[in-house]
Amino acid sequence: MPDESPVHLPWLVPSIETALLVAVVWGHPARRARGSKWRHRIALAFVIALVAAALWATALLVYDLIKGHGVSQSPTRLLATGALVWLGNNLAFGMLYWLMDSGGPIARARNAPPRDFAFTQHLSPELAPPGWRPVFLDYLHLGFTNATAFSPTDVMPLSLRAKYAMIVQSTTALALFGLVVARAVNAFT
Repeated sequence: MPDESPVHLPWLVPSIETALLVAVVWGHPARRARGSKWRHRIALAFVIALVAAALWATALLVYDLIKGHGVSQSPTRLLATGALVWLGNNLAFGMLYWLMDSGGPIARARNAPPRDFAFTQHLSPELAPPGWRPVFLDYLHLGFTNATAFSPTDVMPLSLRAKYAMIVQSTTALALFGLVVARAVNAFT
């Protein structure tokens, strides 16, 4: 992010990501299933912190664009920073969707029914192999398509929390696209 930003904590997000990785991966798989509730809550808290950090990075970039300083002075730096912020938003929301849906990956492995998102394979089981369950890549795809189409594409939100999360992500992506592209076009001309 810009050097002029009011917060200078370059270690914060990597530290959260490392803690999340340790909390999710630590231990033997059989033990993970036994203590999955508290691990799921810790992982969800870390991912919510990552989403908040991604939204904060977006807010800082939008602030720089409105004030006309920082990365907004260089079209190449602006596009690179905008792409990085957009990617961070998509990864954070993909992880949030993955942990949120049906109580998380361990609950889904126990054949929990979809509670938050209905994938095409849920709605048309003949399109999927028997026993199909969504994996992280499916939720990452959901995050990317929601950020580019600004709406659900092949995955329908079922719960209010899923709908609200998708509203926040698509609104953030729309603001980011609109402002970054408009400023970059203006700077290039």
